Amino acid sequence: MLDINVHDTYFVFSQIDLTILISILFGIIGIGYWIMLKANRKLSKWLNLIHITLTFGGILLIWILAQLFRESIMEYNFNNNLTFGIYLIALIAIFGQLIYPINIISGIIKNRNKTSG
Repeated sequence: MLDINVHDTYFVFSQIDLTILISILFGIIGIGYWIMLKANRKLSKWLNLIHITLTFGGILLIWILAQLFRESIMEYNFNNNLTFGIYLIALIAIFGQLIYPINIISGIIKNRNKTSG
């Protein structure tokens, strides 16, 4: 379950809802890569590698760090630093998703310039 607190409002998402949302997002990304493959458009290998690394590496790191939470009240500062690290990795992974449309657009533009020139 995911709880997001914005001022006095709590947004609560169940695990199945998050699973469905993540599956849809990965499906959309996969369809985009597949369409580019079928259209014979060349994508940047470096941008692909960065995008995939930030996506799966970020998820893996967040999962690993989440396992390190301590239950003792004396470890409050440790958990705060851990939470900050998780948020930072999540933010980097989210910004890493901007590489996907950049790669798709650059693949379309690169191949269009080659055919018209």
